Amino acid sequence: MSCCAAGTEAALDAEKAIHDLPPTDELWMASRPLDGGLRQTDLAVPGVHCGACITTLEKALKALPEVERARVNLSTRRVTCVWKEEVDGRRTDPSVIARAIEAAGYESHLFSISAEEQDSTRNGLIRAMAVAGFAAMNIMLLSVSVWSGADAATRDMFHWISAAIAGPTLIYSGRPFYVSAYNALRHGRMNMDVPIALAITLSYAMSLYETMNHGREAYFDASVSLLFFLLIGRTLDHIMRDRARSAISGLARLSPRGATVLTADGGREYRNIDEIAPGDRLLIAAGERVPVDCVVMLGASELDLSIVSGESLPIAASKGSALQAGGLNLTGALTVQAMAAARNSFVAEIIGLMEAAEGGKARYRRIADRAAEIYAPAVHILALAAFLFWGVFGGDWKHALTIAIAVLIITCPCALGLAVPVVQVVAAGRLFRDGIMVKDGSAMERLTEIDTAIFDKTGTLTLGKPRLINKGAMPVKALEAAASLALHSRHPLSVALADAGGGDVTRFLTVSEIPGAGIEAEDREGLWRLGHRAFALNAASADAGKDDAAGPETVLSLDGKLVAVFQFEDQMRRDAQGLITGLAGRGLKTAILSGDREGVVAALARRLGIGFWRSALTPKGKVEEINKASARGHKVLMVGDGINDAPALAAAHVSMAPATASDVGRQAADFVFLHESLSAVSLAIKVSKRAGRLIIENFALAIAYNVVFVPLALLGYASPLVAAIAMSTSSIIVVANAMRLTLGSSRVAVGEQHDAPLTPAVAS
Repeated sequence: MSCCAAGTEAALDAEKAIHDLPPTDELWMASRPLDGGLRQTDLAVPGVHCGACITTLEKALKALPEVERARVNLSTRRVTCVWKEEVDGRRTDPSVIARAIEAAGYESHLFSISAEEQDSTRNGLIRAMAVAGFAAMNIMLLSVSVWSGADAATRDMFHWISAAIAGPTLIYSGRPFYVSAYNALRHGRMNMDVPIALAITLSYAMSLYETMNHGREAYFDASVSLLFFLLIGRTLDHIMRDRARSAISGLARLSPRGATVLTADGGREYRNIDEIAPGDRLLIAAGERVPVDCVVMLGASELDLSIVSGESLPIAASKGSALQAGGLNLTGALTVQAMAAARNSFVAEIIGLMEAAEGGKARYRRIADRAAEIYAPAVHILALAAFLFWGVFGGDWKHALTIAIAVLIITCPCALGLAVPVVQVVAAGRLFRDGIMVKDGSAMERLTEIDTAIFDKTGTLTLGKPRLINKGAMPVKALEAAASLALHSRHPLSVALADAGGGDVTRFLTVSEIPGAGIEAEDREGLWRLGHRAFALNAASADAGKDDAAGPETVLSLDGKLVAVFQFEDQMRRDAQGLITGLAGRGLKTAILSGDREGVVAALARRLGIGFWRSALTPKGKVEEINKASARGHKVLMVGDGINDAPALAAAHVSMAPATASDVGRQAADFVFLHESLSAVSLAIKVSKRAGRLIIENFALAIAYNVVFVPLALLGYASPLVAAIAMSTSSIIVVANAMRLTLGSSRVAVGEQHDAPLTPAVAS
């Protein structure tokens, strides 16, 4: 029975059994209302680990008449189900969804993006692998004496010792495969763990039979070695896939758990974030994050809105300013009115964008998993055919069983299972030595397919650190006064000005910082102000001389008269020009997507020779631009650093971020480079291309192994021991081939192929 058919039948059985149950209030209240009489429920299903699981669950849920659509996210192990509030005039019981999942063979519970759960599966796999490796090593040592020609009594003793070691090892370390195979068979499904469990069990049973009857050959070493290599592949694959979950949970932690609500009687009470409703008046103190989308009713402050625009410079907020959730209040207290619930606010929107993108990326990885649906029954059919053929025509059913076991062992997909993850791990280690971390192993394969590289501006092509550029034109007295004032503020422009000047923190006796405006202080000369033009100067000259295309500035005044204008620029990374030229030489198109002002982005694009750019983009706008490029057939590499870049990093075909990026930006990216040099982009492409070639070679080696040894097993020329040795040898060859990636140098010179002409960027 196929997974799809089994999933459909399971869903229909569940539907008949549970439609008469009373509605489950908890599931109903936890669901999210949508337009058109629909609701959405998100459930965590920890047992999802492959494409067959995804197919089974989606088919089971879509078979329910209440369900409009269902999607399984492999990275987060999340099932998102959209269902109708009513069917045939009857209120829907959302428990049908949970029961259908249970009927398909999986446990589920309400999904929480902020829940911190220990990865017991990963830890269990590592322990099982360690136990299997230790047992295999000891049994192999005992087998050496048997292979060397030990006498009958010594041979039997070593066989019994091996049996005593192998038995508990198979029970403990084989649990991931036995449990998975049992659940699949119990629900009428087939997966790759079924032939694996059958092979190691039959191999042990045959070896135990031989030992009890004083036989010469026992295959305990084959059973345990087979299990060890299979656990290596399963553990590597689990670790690589599990890393993709961290971005969403990290972003969720940016949203506060609650806020102070001003009640109608003038009191204050702290409410959970989910209890805040549109219209509530909230108090946001300095240092707190904005909990929901809101409008300022009272107060003035400066806010770090890098989560929205990606720009490091704070913006001023006062009465009437619209704020989006996630922004950090820096200076003054604000009274705001909530305009949306937490589930409909800005942070929730970013999380939704990232989950949608990760779901698409998970589908990309299903191809190899779906091949297992054909491979598993084919292996059983082949082994059964060999058993019947040799039993019927050979007349020796014991010999026939031995051949069938050999076929099961020799066809175990150790080499195929290791072909991809072992190369990814070796390549990840190679890149790490050059300062590049790889979060998702499949990203290296995707990186070789790109034809377009899109960059964020601030913190990516630039360092995100303002630098004073007109220091030489400033009078010493003005610079010292401004630097002395700047020492009293943590505003990014003040920090840059203090670093550039020789200020004295004790120069002014009384200093005050006005939220959203600047700093003022008095000395014998008069009243000094440092900040925005409107604050430092009189209203008539507030906007004079300001060039929007220029970088940010701060103004120094004395008694309302202009003393100096300090201009800043964001420093471009030293090898940004070389990288863009080098990528063009490789035939890649380049573009800039930024939340910064048009004039600043345009100036940088002209300087780098990038023809396509977009400015003042929201996170959603960046995702839309990437989706447009993807719709035109482009494979996009996104390089960004901010929280606002996280959805774009997740939506791109592959993504990179510098180590200086926000936590969420680093977690959403497939690659993180630890140094300031953008040459990491070229280096990652080079190593990934080489890794791709090695993966193809590994697949070829694994296929060649099956072509050579499977016929030998079918013809009876390979005992289970020989089959285990051949299987282990094929795995070792695959690992050894992957280790070639550690040889030679993979360093890439900054701006390689610098003489190549620039290629026009993404077509609009």
